[in-house]
Amino acid sequence: MTEYPIAVVTGASSGIGAASARRLAADGFHVIATARRADRLSALVAQIEAAGGRATAVTADVTDDASVRALAESAGAPVTLLVNNAGGAFGLDPVESGAVADWQRMYDVNVLGTLRVTQALLPALEASGAGTIVMIGSTAAFTPYEGGGGYVAAKHGQTALTGTLRLELSGRPIRVVEIDPGMVKTDEFSLIRFDGDAERAEAVYRGVAEPLLAEDIADCVSWVATRPHHVNVDRLVVRPLAQAAQHKVHRTG
Repeated sequence: MTEYPIAVVTGASSGIGAASARRLAADGFHVIATARRADRLSALVAQIEAAGGRATAVTADVTDDASVRALAESAGAPVTLLVNNAGGAFGLDPVESGAVADWQRMYDVNVLGTLRVTQALLPALEASGAGTIVMIGSTAAFTPYEGGGGYVAAKHGQTALTGTLRLELSGRPIRVVEIDPGMVKTDEFSLIRFDGDAERAEAVYRGVAEPLLAEDIADCVSWVATRPHHVNVDRLVVRPLAQAAQHKVHRTG
């Protein structure tokens, strides 16, 4: 495994994580794809290997300390790239009636999950001599919107963690990159947010001719990760052409 640079991608069972795993494998990384759903990871690894890439599936839950420690042990050292992609939104309720349990879940996976995985893999990233951490955030990290309080708060927390980490790692051979996507149409993000309500999930993208796709964000991950190591892209904000701002989306029909 150490013959090729190692990239660990969390939340790799679908969406941006799966697309990033496929793209990084095509870039020459040996990808350690991790998520909770073993069947999906196995299918992803088979797909990558069929295309001539290298990948290993490691089932892990970023909200569980022991599971994350086991992930770090499986990855070994050195690790060249960590893509902290595991995250998610649950519900679209106003602050007045938002479920505390949903807010807790979002904070645990988006913020504390990022913290757990980053802490566990920092020694391996430093051992590479040229490590990179890519945080998959959201435009919600800097723009609140109605009904998004819990997710916005979690993503603000994640971006605060990211900026602090970059300051604290100054002088060490690890760069920290934040990618903040706007409207990305993936197979599960909105469906999970609306608890399986396919109609509400589809309405998010209705009339938007070309929302971003998971592969577009994977392309961004590939680009920032393959710049010369002295180049640190602090924050990359990426939206579809139809989305001029969080509340300004051009829709047809």
